[in-house]
Amino acid sequence: MSETTKYIFVTGGVTSSLGKGIISASLAKLLQARGYSVTIQKLDPYINIDPGTLNPYEHGECYVTNDGAETDLDLGHYERFLNVPTSQANNVTTGRIYSSVIEKERRGEFLGKTVQIIPHITDEIKRRIKILGQSGEYDIVITEIGGTVGDIESLPYVEAVRQMLWEKREDCLVIHLTLVPFLSAAGELKTKPTQHSVKSMLELGVQPDILVCRTEHHLDDSIRRKIALFCNVMPTSVIESLDVSTIYEVPLLMQNEKLDVEVLKKLNLPDNGEPELLEWKDFLKRLKEPKAKITIALVGKYVELKDSYKSISEAFYHAGAANECKVELKWIHSAKINEDNLEEKLGDVDGILVAPGFGSRGIDGKIEAVKYARENGIPFFGICLGMQVAVIEFARNVLGWHDAHTTEIEQQCTHPVIDLMEEQKSIKNLGGTMRLGAYDCELKKGSKVHDAYGEDMIEERHRHRYEFNNAYMQDFEYNGMIATGKNPKTGLVEVVEIPEHPWFVGAQFHPEYKSTVERPHPLFIGFVKAVIKQKQKLEMKSKVS
Repeated sequence: MSETTKYIFVTGGVTSSLGKGIISASLAKLLQARGYSVTIQKLDPYINIDPGTLNPYEHGECYVTNDGAETDLDLGHYERFLNVPTSQANNVTTGRIYSSVIEKERRGEFLGKTVQIIPHITDEIKRRIKILGQSGEYDIVITEIGGTVGDIESLPYVEAVRQMLWEKREDCLVIHLTLVPFLSAAGELKTKPTQHSVKSMLELGVQPDILVCRTEHHLDDSIRRKIALFCNVMPTSVIESLDVSTIYEVPLLMQNEKLDVEVLKKLNLPDNGEPELLEWKDFLKRLKEPKAKITIALVGKYVELKDSYKSISEAFYHAGAANECKVELKWIHSAKINEDNLEEKLGDVDGILVAPGFGSRGIDGKIEAVKYARENGIPFFGICLGMQVAVIEFARNVLGWHDAHTTEIEQQCTHPVIDLMEEQKSIKNLGGTMRLGAYDCELKKGSKVHDAYGEDMIEERHRHRYEFNNAYMQDFEYNGMIATGKNPKTGLVEVVEIPEHPWFVGAQFHPEYKSTVERPHPLFIGFVKAVIKQKQKLEMKSKVS
């Protein structure tokens, strides 16, 4: 642990979606592999307090931390790369910054002063940046600033960075991610967008120390020298970031470009020896050289934007590699599934996952997908709402309660097999009505989930309002759907299974949030393994017949 925490700021220019989160996570992985304690935080310039009430079409997946913070999906990348949990302190929004400052003003903490962007807002931004560094846990804090330099929304953040550079120059570093596009008509790479982007930074008083250039083509030495000359950096500080087939190649790409070496040199930190990353390379090898292949239907209501289920798709990469199997996802919009097209939509898949979500749109299609999986012996995995629709489907088609539903959709149904938690029925504010964060779950021995985890007690993250209605538990268990995971304090049902099925598991929690490269999630590993086994069984049966 160094005496002074070092701060690295990652900004982006030219266009959004260049991959600041992946570059930040990759650099952090390399520094971690060199023995440094590293964390990453995201500063988001939108005015929402958090993404909890945002439609996934707006901002992709809402990621949840152990302490119940609803955060940006980039925090999922941070955890998947570093294998270290994040917290509320790792995600800050403009809404949270302004809310905090206004609350202080209302309490009279500014002694009657006029509250302004500078110094009050920028001071609050700096305070939030420093919280992780002052915890004493980290040698290096990487701060990713959302949006693109030049956006009105991000100006206070860049100004806060400028002030920190002035106050702590030896302990701060700025990495600017930019684009070097290839114009096919001219047949050449163009550096002008990068020059303009850095010029915008300079106009705001910030000189980038390192440039990471996203490009589809190799940057030769003359291009690097040109960028270095016009952007006031050393040629060794111009880092090439080529497009790759998987985000998990980026740490190795950045290692080859010596990004971590350049960072440590500029921060006056010892390099501690070249990291080997053996486990990471082994994961990549298994990911790229699978011995089997399966197709899993991901049934959800936001499949047009695949980032809405980012943690789920990444968890399948991890579990696939663990099983030396390529998992191909077939993205199916639940609103487009009905009783008449089930065979067309699902007839060619080896497994079915019904995804989380809120609201009524597409729920009938999810119920039909569950029924198809249950009746045809297709391995099934339901997460959150996916677990709830599995309960509804079983109630309707096995127990014969044709009006069974969740009170989220049908408040007056005769059999509310999924219902709002009693203590939350009086709460009206959407941001305060969910069970969020990590809770304990006790597993039933001999169950598929117990076999997957190999433990009696687990801890998983939640994000939901409605629960299995325990008033109906006896009816379900008598007819073959068993509660195999329960909260030990409240008795709330966390997992349901049908033991006679090849794999039929519904989890009220979100296992995808805890899957990482180094620790693929046990339930995803178990599900993929069950799908492989069932596929092999059916292929053998087909050969015999």
